[in-house]
Amino acid sequence: MWTNLFVTALLATLALAGVIDKRAAPVDQLVGFASQNGGTTGGAGGSTVTVTSLAALRSAVAGTSPKIVKVSGIIQGDGEVVEVGSHTTVLGVGSNSGLTGGGFRVKKGTNVIFRNLRLSKSPKPTDLIELQTATNIWVDHNTFSSDLDHDKDFYDGQLDMNHGTDFVTVSWNVFTEHYKTSLVGGSDKTGSEDSGHLSHNVFSNVNSRTPSIRFGTAHIYSNYFNNVLDSGVDSRVGAQTLIENNVFNNVKNPIETTLRGGFAVERNNIYTSTTLDSDMAVGTLTSVPYSYTADAASSVVSIVSASAGAGIVTTI
Repeated sequence: MWTNLFVTALLATLALAGVIDKRAAPVDQLVGFASQNGGTTGGAGGSTVTVTSLAALRSAVAGTSPKIVKVSGIIQGDGEVVEVGSHTTVLGVGSNSGLTGGGFRVKKGTNVIFRNLRLSKSPKPTDLIELQTATNIWVDHNTFSSDLDHDKDFYDGQLDMNHGTDFVTVSWNVFTEHYKTSLVGGSDKTGSEDSGHLSHNVFSNVNSRTPSIRFGTAHIYSNYFNNVLDSGVDSRVGAQTLIENNVFNNVKNPIETTLRGGFAVERNNIYTSTTLDSDMAVGTLTSVPYSYTADAASSVVSIVSASAGAGIVTTI
């Protein structure tokens, strides 16, 4: 969530049945595509530094040496990206640390973890987190927020993945107050292939793209979609999505496939004040190459409301 060569290999692997563990999903554990391809460890084993300013943050996350960068307090951004090098963990300290008015980017990098951060209000064209030609990324227990007061193009994406990004897990995050939440695949013309795993996230009071995915493969389970104004999961341009054990409450177009030519397999979801499109294009993605716990949809609202977002898991 991106080369054609990779997707051919990935789809062959998907023939292996994923094992669904019926116990409660662990809140503090990496699962999904980021656990594949050698795994994702971030800056484990490297040096640790705590930063409190934008300049110090930019310096600390640069380079490819293993490193753990702890962000203390809310750092004011300058509207530009903070470039994050490979083998890095960016961890918020306590329950109220992160970045506002700017965002992070991993470009042509690998093995990066973003955790326990509050990220907000990055003006266009800077995303709160952008993954570009990146592999093995874990985005976990963060809170993404903006507002719906400005024009829909005033802010850019909260979490965008493009240009061949792969092996991504997005887990236990809160996405709120935003128009275009998460774009997977840069445009209809890139031909890129994107894949990712989203579980146990809250999408609340947002407009669309939860996520919007082109070309690639996404596994979306045990998420809570609440008050989504325009569209929920938007599968486009040949994308294959497996969508299971989610709750869609007051969501317009909860799973969209026919508008732009994507596919979906949906199972065991709950829809309240929500109508599923009867013309959904059924896809072929029915299993994934990792074991996972899909909490029952009937338990999802209470589980993710209690355990998603910043301030829950505050250590590495």
